[in-house]
Amino acid sequence: MIRLAVTPGEGAGVGPELMYHLAQKDYAAKLVLICSKKLIQERLSIYPDGYQIKLVDYDPQDETPSKKGTLCILNVDLNEPAIPGILNKHNAPYILKCLDIASDKSMSGEFSGMITGPISKAVIADCGLNFTGHTEYLQQRTHTKTVVMLLGCKELNVALVTTHLPLNCVSQAITKEHLEEICLVLNNDLKTKFGCKNPKILACGLNPHAGENGHLGTEEIETIIPTFKKLRQQGLDIEGPFPADTIFNRENLARADAFLTMYHDQGLPVLKYIGFDHGYNTTLGLPYIRTSVDHGTAMDIAGKGIADPGSLFTAVDLAIKMAFNRRS
Repeated sequence: MIRLAVTPGEGAGVGPELMYHLAQKDYAAKLVLICSKKLIQERLSIYPDGYQIKLVDYDPQDETPSKKGTLCILNVDLNEPAIPGILNKHNAPYILKCLDIASDKSMSGEFSGMITGPISKAVIADCGLNFTGHTEYLQQRTHTKTVVMLLGCKELNVALVTTHLPLNCVSQAITKEHLEEICLVLNNDLKTKFGCKNPKILACGLNPHAGENGHLGTEEIETIIPTFKKLRQQGLDIEGPFPADTIFNRENLARADAFLTMYHDQGLPVLKYIGFDHGYNTTLGLPYIRTSVDHGTAMDIAGKGIADPGSLFTAVDLAIKMAFNRRS
């Protein structure tokens, strides 16, 4: 039986109320919410039929898949009440505690992995806690050398060589060693978690026109091209580097299992334009599965019961699919 943790994220955002939608259908796995039970009760009351949803305390011995009309919860108490739309830095440790429990239980094998809801990096940072994002936090928590942030939707997958870095730090971060490690993790997880037998990876260059033969930058000549040549000799099916402004055409969308981009805002605008309401985020390379919604806390609509669950459903369905692929 597949068991997956779900962390709703920021208590004042839309994450907790989106849990209402998880109770609207059956699943092939057991979903366990790791969060405040009281908070979920409060957010369910937003919906006219929310009172009909049964909240069940988590029992490690219960392996029945999640069913419509129920939510299974491993309770973690908030430090202070969470008010929709109002960030509270005193609840930042609660957010990290939920992540820690989900990660540790996934590491132990009790869960196959986790689905994470949206958080506010700023409110956690305001508490003096070192946090730049789920990806980096879980990497440190699990002592994983290299992880890959991959975002996707039904039309395409986009993986990142660098993640949350200022642009003036990107070039120096793209070393031959780092680029090779990213590609190897991406290729492996496309096989083991996405079920791609022979992954096709299409990669962007760093500079405009992929460097224009060195006239617009030398990173392609000095780092990217030699690394890709080495990887192809190892059997990886990786093409590029291509100019980022032309790589996302219909022909390439049809043949690529994943696009590899050099920095955060190089490929993600394309992805979010195509699949904003049904996108997902996943961290490859971790010892367990981690997927996430591809949207923020949406503080402006929190507590109104109008948040779109499309990305949540996509993230859950992907995590379940990845878990079964990994098992097989």
